[in-house]
Amino acid sequence: MTIPNISAIVVGFGCVLLCCCAGLKQHTGQDSSIREVEGIVADGSGAPVDKAVVQLKDTKSLQIQSFITDAAGHYHFAGLSTDIEYQLKADHNGLTSGWKTLSLFNTKRVATIHLKLKRRAG
Repeated sequence: MTIPNISAIVVGFGCVLLCCCAGLKQHTGQDSSIREVEGIVADGSGAPVDKAVVQLKDTKSLQIQSFITDAAGHYHFAGLSTDIEYQLKADHNGLTSGWKTLSLFNTKRVATIHLKLKRRAG
């Protein structure tokens, strides 16, 4: 009777484990360097606001993306870097939420920031 080579078994098991982990990451589609932000835009009474314009500003490049809320007041931005801080604000019919920050320290893959509209100062 021959005894199997233990190092070959360990290497083989390691390869199987590595392939399974790589397949799991590919299957879930999660990348730890990418995140999302979503939320609801509401008026002063708390009612959701349809067709509010939400701006997302990259604080490094100063580029701005826009999203128009749906009837439920919902907005969503995906594909955001975890290495960049972002600022968000909503505007609708002369009302604004003011800027809110999606911090580098917020480590959630999908962050939630609700925006409440108020009269513009001044």
